[in-house]
Formats: sequence, structure tokens, C-alpha cells
Amino acid sequence: MKKTTIPDGQTQYFYTSPIGIIEITAQNQKIISIFFVEKVEKSQYSNEINSLNSEILQKCANQLEEYFTQKRTDFELDIAPKGTEFQQKVWQVLQKIPYGKTVSYLEIAQELGDPKAVRAVGMANGKNPISIVVPCHRVIGSNGNLTGYAGGLERKRFLLDLENQKRTSQLDLF
Repeated sequence: MKKTTIPDGQTQYFYTSPIGIIEITAQNQKIISIFFVEKVEKSQYSNEINSLNSEILQKCANQLEEYFTQKRTDFELDIAPKGTEFQQKVWQVLQKIPYGKTVSYLEIAQELGDPKAVRAVGMANGKNPISIVVPCHRVIGSNGNLTGYAGGLERKRFLLDLENQKRTSQLDLF
């Protein structure tokens, strides 16, 4: 994992997660994207989170590490996803979905006050630039089936299972 400088004053960091490499991009001390990537140039990659010069990238990488090791259920990051007004509204609703829970596209459309906007919600969900932190993986079909995920359905299943495992173990304590 290594910080590199890219255009427009953005910085990037490549974090190795249990389900692949995640590219984190920040600008003006805010996270603007978190994407799964399939390939990274060796020159862009190292394993040193603590050597990052960017406070926000280090904070994000640390919080992702805590998430994947089940020590974190909520993220505390300044984010600035870029999208249309409608997409922003959908992404705000996504952030309200509790850890370990799922909702349908229809439920999100209803939350926004337009049950007919199911397809538009699906499109906005698919354009979410901040994976995991804005939990689009928690959205499923009305029939309970897993539906598309930009990172792939295997990763979506992993994330849901990870959250369910923690939630189940917490419930077992009481």
C-alpha cells in the first residue's frame, strides 16, 4: 500500500483487504472514492499503513482494517462522494442502514418518497463511489436475493456474512 499523488490534488492509497485490493482516493482531506481494483502497479503498492503522509487516507485504511477484523461497525470519516442530487439522496439513505441489516431497493425508494423510483435507486446504488463506508452492499432485491454489486457478488456475500457473523455473536451474548 502506497500513497501516490494523482491529478487535482488527490491522493491514493491501496489497501489489501481479505477480499482484494481497495483503492482509496482522497481530496482536500475527504474520502472521495473507495473501489475494489483487480490490478495495481507494483510501484504504487506497499504494506505500510503507518507511513502514509495523508491523515485521512491513514484514518480510512485503519478503519477498514478494524471493519474487516470486526472491531468496527460504523465509520467516522469525512466523505465527499461526487454525484447528482438524486444519487446523493440515495447515498445518504444507504448510510442509515444499520450494520448487519439489509434493505431492498423498494424500501429505499419508499424512504425517498417515490416507490416508483426503484430502478433509479438501483442505478444510484450502482454508482456509489464509496464502497463499504457507504454500504451499498446492504441493498438486496425485494425477494431477498443478492443483486448486482460493483465489487462482485462474491464480495457482497463476504461483506454481508462478515457483518452477520459479528451481529450473531453479539446477540448470542444475551
